[in-house]
Amino acid sequence: MKTAIAIRHVAFEDLGVFAPVLEELGYQIRYVDPGVTDSTELAALDVEAAELLVVLGAPIGAYDEATYPFLLAELELIGRRLRSGKPLLGICLGAQLIARVLGAKVAPMGVKEIGFGALQLTTEGAAGCLGALGDGGTVLHWHGDMFELPPGATLLAHTEICPNQAFMLGKAVLGLQFHLEADPARIEQWLIGHAAELSASGIDPVTIRQQAKDVGEELRQRGQQVLRDWLAGLA
Repeated sequence: MKTAIAIRHVAFEDLGVFAPVLEELGYQIRYVDPGVTDSTELAALDVEAAELLVVLGAPIGAYDEATYPFLLAELELIGRRLRSGKPLLGICLGAQLIARVLGAKVAPMGVKEIGFGALQLTTEGAAGCLGALGDGGTVLHWHGDMFELPPGATLLAHTEICPNQAFMLGKAVLGLQFHLEADPARIEQWLIGHAAELSASGIDPVTIRQQAKDVGEELRQRGQQVLRDWLAGLA
């Protein structure tokens, strides 16, 4: 059986709607939680052996290692994975950490982009795995930082607020600023877990809750198709 390792920083920010797709495709999922796992154990993780590594999101910054020292071990394991040439998917913080390892800057945008909203695809994005979303399709945004495009990477998507929303490096490395993995049926966990951020940003959770009901099923299907198409393109 193939193995997919998922680096999970927050319990409810897991693989979400991606999990059943991976299981359907024969992957055994293993979660590694940096906030629980000892940094020594994290550094010793054999990330080269797994068929897939996914680095998930978190409400911390890609340069916050002084406050969250485990990030140093995580950056090192991402570097090892990149050198292996094997498939690597980064979501939100995960994409930002990958971009940092690749030499790209990650910095605050000065504004939060939170909630369900449109995503514009580049020509390359529409022709690739993100094409299942459709240009102008709705995704879940939840970030305040943005990565610059890593050297040699291809820009796949953007929004009016955030010009760099997704990139691909070769076929094996995919970075997504937005949250295709988030299960709209479990949005309440996000609203509770990020209540302080929503309040500080003046964002009404009632609006996000209703958006999840309105677009949830279609977004789940489209997000799962993106994952299937990306993995199929690796063959």
